[in-house]
Amino acid sequence: MDARDYHDRPRARALTPCGRTRREFLWEAGGGFVGTALTTLLAEDGFFARSAAAADAGPSVAGALAPKPPHFPARAKACIVLFMYGGVSQVDTFDPKPELARYSGQPLPTLDSDPVLKARKPGTLLGSSRRFRQCGQAGIAISDLYPHLARCLDDLAVIRSMYTDTFAHGSGLLQMNTGFLRQGYPSLGSWVTYGLGTVNQNLPGYVVLLDHRGGPISGPPNWGAGFMPATYQGTQFRTSGDPVLNLSPPQGITAAQQRNQLDLLARLSRPQGGAGAGRDNSELMARIASYELAFRMQATAPEAVAIASEPAETRRLYGLDHPRTERFGRRCLLARRLVERGVRFVQVYSGGGHGDENWDAHSDVNKNHELHCGETDQPIAGLLIDLKRRGLLDETLVVWTSEFGRTPTGQGRTGRDHSARGFTAWLAGGGVRGGQAYGMTDEFGYAAIENKVHVHDLHATILHLLGFDHTLLTYFHGGRDMRLTDVHGRVVRELLA
Repeated sequence: MDARDYHDRPRARALTPCGRTRREFLWEAGGGFVGTALTTLLAEDGFFARSAAAADAGPSVAGALAPKPPHFPARAKACIVLFMYGGVSQVDTFDPKPELARYSGQPLPTLDSDPVLKARKPGTLLGSSRRFRQCGQAGIAISDLYPHLARCLDDLAVIRSMYTDTFAHGSGLLQMNTGFLRQGYPSLGSWVTYGLGTVNQNLPGYVVLLDHRGGPISGPPNWGAGFMPATYQGTQFRTSGDPVLNLSPPQGITAAQQRNQLDLLARLSRPQGGAGAGRDNSELMARIASYELAFRMQATAPEAVAIASEPAETRRLYGLDHPRTERFGRRCLLARRLVERGVRFVQVYSGGGHGDENWDAHSDVNKNHELHCGETDQPIAGLLIDLKRRGLLDETLVVWTSEFGRTPTGQGRTGRDHSARGFTAWLAGGGVRGGQAYGMTDEFGYAAIENKVHVHDLHATILHLLGFDHTLLTYFHGGRDMRLTDVHGRVVRELLA
């Protein structure tokens, strides 16, 4: 080997255990320390989007539900979800299909290519007998089941291309409410109150108004907090009498005595000797927080549900003067009164129990939907009109949805079965660009085929309208950062104003 060969050989480098030379290690470590300091300074100046952090569910509701800023400024400050439990037929309400009427009585052409549908033996196509007309400046089609809502179409963004992962009520409800098909996950309302808190510390941040016929399948997990502190779960309200059962104090117990009892309970729950056991039990701390909230609600909640104090014209607007619309109208009017008083999230259910007590139109879709559309049409239109004239619609997001849709094929002679592959939902207010119909199902209304919107996409869009990046609104659980949209979801920006 000559001298040239020796000098041309690559020289061995003294490496550190991390696989870098000492000089590289010192350079990268120094730069990392500087970057850490810079990141902290930028975060303090609000340069980065705020990441949600788990609030301490201590005895004071002000700790867990204190008002918090969103990731970025947003027009929507509150959300009302109108949940049509049971499965609304899209082809009889918001998604007209002339070809369905033309081929009524014939098999679905795509049946052989869909083994899941074929196994369910869906029957032949069933044309809709509803009359559709184009309304509003954009000429969006809506059926004769919604004569009142037809006046509000310029405020609606109708999504005709929704789809979900299940055609079973229980899992469908859970996915629409929590993003997951199984129990144990926080609901949409819990994520919103976790991220935003509530403005009014004398009312819950998240209220649920159930149908008078009962609650939906799966029950409280639909508005539960899952693995989050129980403080973030929904609170069921009634529309008359005490809004919450047992809210009034026992006879003979004064406010001062109640205050003393709550103060004693708070002292007993404090960690003793550094044990800290009390604060590690979120259920216990949430229960104490609920006692404190209930104490304050005794003075404020009765006023919030005092619908009789509304002008007669307003009560008529919601249909409270007619027995058919009075009950759902009360829930819609109460929803407006709650968001007006600082409640962040209100969920209003239409339909309860089983069969035709909800929108599950297996036997006769016309009879079923005439009943439930007749109960809800005027109250929903009244809610939108009332919010708009009060200047609240711009800052209140209204969501109308069901857990899935219904098949274009008939079940029996006049009913329709569940369908998860294509259905309709709509949004209004709170930063939504109204007067549009987005997406499309196939010519028979069976499956979404254009601009498809999954439940995760709907959730991501709702969170965006409330000021959240859905990928940053997280809660650490089970060894990873969990989120409402899991690892999915996109914001449907075409729906935004």
